[in-house]
Amino acid sequence: MKLWVLFCLALLWVELQNGACQQPKRRKDVGENRIRPGGKRVKVRHPKLKDGGVKGQSLLTQVLDKGRFLRLGQTTTMTPGKNMELRCKGSNIGWSYPAYLDTFNDSRLSIKQSDKYSQLILTSPSAADTGPYSCWVIVCDGTECEKDHDHVYVSHIYFTDKDNLFVPSAIHFEIVYLRPDRPAVVPCPVTNPQAKVSLHREVPAEEIPANGTTVTYDPTKGFILQSPSLDHQGVLYCKAVTRGTPQISIKYQLLYVEVPSGPPFVSLEASPESVRGGDNLNVTCTVLGEPEVDISFIWFYPGQDHRPVHVQTSWRLINRGLGHTTRISQSVMTVEDMETIDFGNYMCKAKNPHGETIVTIDIISK
Repeated sequence: MKLWVLFCLALLWVELQNGACQQPKRRKDVGENRIRPGGKRVKVRHPKLKDGGVKGQSLLTQVLDKGRFLRLGQTTTMTPGKNMELRCKGSNIGWSYPAYLDTFNDSRLSIKQSDKYSQLILTSPSAADTGPYSCWVIVCDGTECEKDHDHVYVSHIYFTDKDNLFVPSAIHFEIVYLRPDRPAVVPCPVTNPQAKVSLHREVPAEEIPANGTTVTYDPTKGFILQSPSLDHQGVLYCKAVTRGTPQISIKYQLLYVEVPSGPPFVSLEASPESVRGGDNLNVTCTVLGEPEVDISFIWFYPGQDHRPVHVQTSWRLINRGLGHTTRISQSVMTVEDMETIDFGNYMCKAKNPHGETIVTIDIISK
């Protein structure tokens, strides 16, 4: 009897083994818990995917001594006189830097593009070179290229100079326009972000405190008037101090502007109002607009390409209304010794970044 029981158990064990061999083995999914030989259960970690866009200042670096690199933050302080080399990763890179380096075609600045990065080198930098330096990736579709605004990297670089707490300037007087619908900035650029800076009015002599609400201060921008008004007009300046004697900035003339943005508002008049053959004629095209917006003029007249004319263009700032500052731009066409071909329609086209306006006047013989 015992032999029979042992024989049945042996047959049952064989059947179970055959079933296990025929069942396909299940492959564990990635990330499923595994058991190490020691019996300890561990979890497989997935590698993190890299972000497609590089954040912060990861593409803009400074080259240090011995081939070392430093990623630049939003602000960076450097030593004047020591050559600066910046790099930006990418095969097609654009750069910006303080505007005066372009204005004077400064030979100290050079930019080189290689296969993997672009290089900006500024030799013998000084306090005057303080300002924002930025690079960006340029993307092209065939022959059309544009700036990739998602990959722009900026660092405001200070070249600290105790003798020049304010960035030296070639001008001694700057105009700041005040508009009721946008903040205004009194720049006062400093070379040391740790300097204590204050804003002052010349007449009457008083300090304009930065209260953090209506008036705020940012070392990279200056004093920001959040809601400019007529009361802010006048001559202002900044005062900076660290540990030594206070230093004074250039002066800023604040002018209040209340001119709506848009295509030029144009008027056209002739002088004299009536002419005859042999007279001289002046036709004046006038535009009133925003103080800092340039106006271009184009003339069309009866004797075009056949009669010589003289055109003179000028502009100036004027006060209108309750102390509002406006720019008046004029183009004057002069026709001497009027002939039959000179009579007819005179057309002036004035253009600004917002659009263009065309006006005409008919000149007839008296």
